[in-house]
Amino acid sequence: MKPLLQLIFPLLMIAPLLVQAQSAKEFKIPYEKYTLSNGMDVILHVDKSNPIAAVYIVYHVGSAREVKGKTGFAHLFEHLRFNESQNIPQGMWFKKLQVAGASMINGSTNNDRTNYFEVVPKNALEMALWMESDRMGFLLSKFTPKTFITQQNVVQNEKRQYDNMPYSQADYIIDKLMYPETHPYNWQVIGSLEDLSNASIQDAIDFHNKYYGPSNATLVVAGDIDIAQTKTWVEKYFAEIPSSPKPASLKPMPVKLTESKRASYEDNLANAPQLSVVYAGINDNDPDKDAYALPYLARILGGSKKSPLYKVIVEEKKLASTVQVYAQSQELSGQFRIEVTAFPTAKLSDVEAAIDEGLARFEKEGFTDKDVERQKARKEYALYSQSNTNLGKARLLSDFNIFNGTPDAITENFTNSINVKKADVIRVYERYIKGAHRVVVSMVPKGKSDLAAANSPAFVVPEEAIDKQGTKAKDTSDTKLPPIPSKIDRSKEPVKGADPGVVFPTIWQDKTTANKSIYGITQSTLPLVQFAITFKGGMLLDPAGKKGLSNLTARLLTEGTKTKTSIELKEAIEDLGASINVMSSENSIVLVGSCLSDKFQETFALANEILTQPRWDAKEFEIVKKQIIDGLKQSESSPGFIASDAFDKLVYGKECLLANPVSGTIQSVNGITLDDLKNYYTENISTDVMQFIVVGDIQQKTAQTTFSTLRELSSKNVAIPEVKYGTPAKPGLYFIDIPKARQSVVSVGHASVPVNSPDYFNLVIMNHKLGGDFSSILNMILREAKSFTYGARSGFQGNAYAGLFKANTSVQSNATSETVKIIVEELTKYRNGISQKDLDEVRSSLLKSNAGRFESLQQLLATMQPIVFNGLPLDYVQAREKNIREMTTDKLKELAKKYIQTEKLIILVVGDKATQFDKLKELGIGEPVLLDKTATPIEPKVNNK
Repeated sequence: MKPLLQLIFPLLMIAPLLVQAQSAKEFKIPYEKYTLSNGMDVILHVDKSNPIAAVYIVYHVGSAREVKGKTGFAHLFEHLRFNESQNIPQGMWFKKLQVAGASMINGSTNNDRTNYFEVVPKNALEMALWMESDRMGFLLSKFTPKTFITQQNVVQNEKRQYDNMPYSQADYIIDKLMYPETHPYNWQVIGSLEDLSNASIQDAIDFHNKYYGPSNATLVVAGDIDIAQTKTWVEKYFAEIPSSPKPASLKPMPVKLTESKRASYEDNLANAPQLSVVYAGINDNDPDKDAYALPYLARILGGSKKSPLYKVIVEEKKLASTVQVYAQSQELSGQFRIEVTAFPTAKLSDVEAAIDEGLARFEKEGFTDKDVERQKARKEYALYSQSNTNLGKARLLSDFNIFNGTPDAITENFTNSINVKKADVIRVYERYIKGAHRVVVSMVPKGKSDLAAANSPAFVVPEEAIDKQGTKAKDTSDTKLPPIPSKIDRSKEPVKGADPGVVFPTIWQDKTTANKSIYGITQSTLPLVQFAITFKGGMLLDPAGKKGLSNLTARLLTEGTKTKTSIELKEAIEDLGASINVMSSENSIVLVGSCLSDKFQETFALANEILTQPRWDAKEFEIVKKQIIDGLKQSESSPGFIASDAFDKLVYGKECLLANPVSGTIQSVNGITLDDLKNYYTENISTDVMQFIVVGDIQQKTAQTTFSTLRELSSKNVAIPEVKYGTPAKPGLYFIDIPKARQSVVSVGHASVPVNSPDYFNLVIMNHKLGGDFSSILNMILREAKSFTYGARSGFQGNAYAGLFKANTSVQSNATSETVKIIVEELTKYRNGISQKDLDEVRSSLLKSNAGRFESLQQLLATMQPIVFNGLPLDYVQAREKNIREMTTDKLKELAKKYIQTEKLIILVVGDKATQFDKLKELGIGEPVLLDKTATPIEPKVNNK
C-alpha cells in the first residue's frame, strides 16, 4: 500500500534551523508529514549539518491510560520494549545500536505519552527503523515470563532508587489529595510496588494490544536523510503492521477542589522540613489559553529576587534560602505549585503564613508590563535551545503532533506564549489562586512532627519490607505465542553502508589585544552562542579551614555589580533572553554564558561587568551563604551524596585537597567572611590563569574584538598548589548506616591516574566493556540477569592532579552482599582481558558514535574545555580515535592488570545496617568497618561491668 501523503510544509525549505519571519516572530521547523495506511503518522525533517539521524517514535499512552489497581503498565512497557522481540534477540537492543555508533538510546514515560529514540550515524538509519518496527509489530511472540519478571523487578528497583531520596513521597501525597481516585493523575507514572508485583502477563498483553499499534503512534526521522529513501524504508518496515482501533481520546479533566486538603509525612531521609502549597491548574490547550499565562505568574510570584514570595520568605522572614514556584499544565489537568524547603528548625505554619503574606503583597503591589515582557525573551531563547539537535526537533514535532494534531502547533504555541499580557496574568491569578482551595503537604524529618503546618494529619504511605524486595510476580505460566508472520524476511539485519566521514569541527585560535588566547568553533546552524571564561585554581586555592570559599565566591559574583543590584543584574540578563552562571569546580572557576547570537556583545558586556566589577553585597552574601549551608544540610541525608563524599575521603585520604566537596562543609562555610571572598578574588582572579572559549554562530573576528574588551582584570601570578594524596584507607570493606534505606549504594575502587596521564584515555577504552555503557558486563549482570538495580557502571575519573577508579551501583537492600561479591569477582575476571570480538564491538561503538557527539553547542563546549584547560593538542579528538583503532586485546589485558588493582580495593556500602551489615561478614573479605557520614570509623561500644 502506498502511504497517504499529506504535505504540510514544503520541503523546498529544508534548512536545519527555525524560521524567524521578518514581520513578526514566528517559529517553524521545516517538515513533511504523511500517514501510512495503517494509521501511523510519519514526519520527516532534513538537516545536513551532521552525518546523523534521530529516530523518534512516540505512542499516545502514559500512566493516564491505566486503571486503578493496574498502575505502572505504561512505564513497565517502556522497559519491556527494550528487550527481546521476534527478530532482535534478548539483550541485543542496546548492543546492536551501540556497535553501530548510536550516541543516544533511550525512552521515557510520563502521564500522557511514551517515547523511544535513538541517534545514529546516517548509515545505520535503516537498521534503526527495522528495529523500531520490530518492537512495534513483532514484540509479543517473544514476550516470555522470564522477560516479564526481569523487567518487573528492574522497574521496582527504579522506584526504590527514587524512594531512597529525601522528599521523594511528596508527589505521591500531593497527587492523592489533589485528584480523586477515579482521576488518571491520582497515581504515579511508575506505579505502585504492589501493582507491579501483581501484574500478569495477560494484563500486559492486553495493554500492549490496546495502545502500542501504529494508529496510536507518530514516527519522526530528523537529520541527514534522503527523503525518498527514508520513505521507502518506512513503507517497507512499518506499513504491513496491522492497524488497530485508535484508542479513544481522553477529554480534559481539570480539577476543582471543593475544600482545602492538608497532610504531613515524617520522612526518614529528610533533615529539614519542606512545605508544598498546590493549587488546581488547567490542562494544555484550554480555550481561554490560561496554560500560557500561568508560567508567567509563577515566575512573577517566585522566580526572581524581587518576587513577593522570595522577598517575604527568604529576605524578611528568613525561613528558607530559596522558594520555587512553577506551573505544570498537562493533557488532562494541571497544577500550580509553591514549594519551600525551610531551614531545619523552621515551623511550616510560619512558612505557610509567609506564603499567604507574599500572595497578599502581590495583590496589593502588583507588577509591571515589563515583568511580563521579560519572560518572552526567555521563551524565544528556550525554543532555539530545544531545537539545537535533531533529537530536540524530533521531540517537538512529534509531541505537538500527538497532543495538538499537527506539528504546526509549535508556531501557535510560541505565538500564544509571547502574546500573554499583564491582564492575562491577573486573570489566572484570580481564577486559580486568589481565595482558592488548595493542597498543603508538610514533609518533616523523622520525629519532628511538631514542625508540620497546623491541622495537617499524618499521611500513610505504603512501605515495603526490605526482606520482601525482589518478590517475583505470581504468574510464571509458560505462555508462548506463535511467531507473527511478515511479508518480508525480517530476520536479516539491514546492511549498513559505509561509515560516514566524521570530521570534528575546526578549532580556531586567536589572541585578544591583551595577548590572551581565545579558542573557538564557528557553527551557524542556529543563531545561538555559548562561551566560557575559565580561571584555573578553584577549590585548590581554598585556604586551610575555609573549604568552599571558591564556590561561595563564584556564587556571589552573579549577585550584583558596582552599578547594578542583584535584581537589576538578573533582569538585565533576562531582558536579553540570555543566561550567565559562574561556577567553581575542584580546579577552576568558570563563567558560562548562553545567548542568541545577535545578543552576544550585550551578554558579554554583562559578563565583563560581573567579572571586573563585583558588588560584594553584604545582604546577598548572607543569603547565598545560607543557601549553600542549607544545601549541605540536605545532602547529609542523601545516600548517593554520602557515598560519593565518603568514597573520595577513603580513596584520596582526608588530608588530600580532592577529598573535600567543592561546596565545603557546614563548619567551613560558616567560618567564611565577606572579606575572605574579596581576598580570594583579589589574589586568584587573574588574567594569568584565564582562558576564553566560544562556540556557535559567531565569527572569529567578532569574538576576538569582543573578548578584547575584558581589560580591567589584573595580571598576577597565581600559585596553584601541588596536589598530593593523603593517607588512603586500608583496602577492605566499609559501611555507613542509613536506617531503613530502601537501597544500598555500593562503591568499589581505588586511587588511579590523573586525566593527563598518557594512559588515561586508553583506560576509558579498556573500561568500556566492563562498565562503560548499558551493554557492559556489570550492568548486564546486576540489572538484566539479576534484576538487583536500575543501573551499574564503572570508570576512571579525576583531574589533572589525581584520579580514581570506581565501580558503583544502587541495589535493592536485600541484594547488597551478593552485589559486592559479583562486582569483586567481575573485576578480578576482567584482569584476564576480553575477546577480540568484544574489543571489535568496543572499537565500533566508540568510533562510530563520534558522529553524534559534536552536534550541540553544549557538546562542542564540553569537548573543548578539557582540551584547552589541560593544554592538550587541538587534534586531541583525532588522537583519541587513533588510540581506539590501535587498541589490541593484549594491550587491553595489560592495562586491566595494571590499573584494576583488586588487592587495593576499597569497598563502601551505604545502606541499612540492621539488615545488611552482618550479612557482609559472610563474604570472607574481612570484617566491615562501621563509619559515620564523614568516613570516620565508629568505635564499637564497650560494656564495662
